[in-house]
Amino acid sequence: MGFTIGGMRERGAPRPMAGRARRGAGRSRGDTAVAEYVGLWGWDVTPGAAARPGAAGRRAGCSCGRPDCPAPGAHPQARAIPAGTPLDEALDAWAEARSATPGATVLLPTGRAFDVLQVPAVVARAALPRLERLALPLGPVAQAPDGRAWFFVAPGFAAELPTLLDELGWGGLPLRLTGLGRGSHVTAPPSSVAGLGEVVWLRPPDLETAAAPPSAKPLLGALASLCHRLTPAD
Repeated sequence: MGFTIGGMRERGAPRPMAGRARRGAGRSRGDTAVAEYVGLWGWDVTPGAAARPGAAGRRAGCSCGRPDCPAPGAHPQARAIPAGTPLDEALDAWAEARSATPGATVLLPTGRAFDVLQVPAVVARAALPRLERLALPLGPVAQAPDGRAWFFVAPGFAAELPTLLDELGWGGLPLRLTGLGRGSHVTAPPSSVAGLGEVVWLRPPDLETAAAPPSAKPLLGALASLCHRLTPAD
């Protein structure tokens, strides 16, 4: 039986990890994260490529071997591990991916359980206290070491973003605010981005927001305003 978020809700408490996972011998932080994403939060996980250190003054390379790789260590390298996969099966699949690609990253596909609203990290850090004071519904928020931040919101939002911005009066302005939906991925904590450092949670997931991330609409006005004020587009 799978270790799923639905099953946890029915029981009212986390189910103990079984077998090898419960013993925990030799498990890495990445193993623990994969177990949580697949079994606790109900998210698919895609093993990603690994960034390779670049020569002095050069950008990081990628385990895929392409010298012109546009996303070193941030694109899929193996088949996704579906949400709800039994724990030992999920960890075995992740171990196989790590064996094939040492340093493989944990990627979360967008457009399924959630979409992502991407803004500069400085905007996210300024916005979070304000949004919390307004008691607006918030889901998980992650920050990447390359200056990006990701608000996890209800799936389907990315396709609506241009229309929503138009309705709010921000359409046509060069905002550093984008939506990531079906076909995209984000790098999940504790994986690194392009050798720059680890992705971290500014707001970690919980049972409610992982299963049903909030609508992006209440957040857009504040985020668009801060993007315009704090980070003029290039």
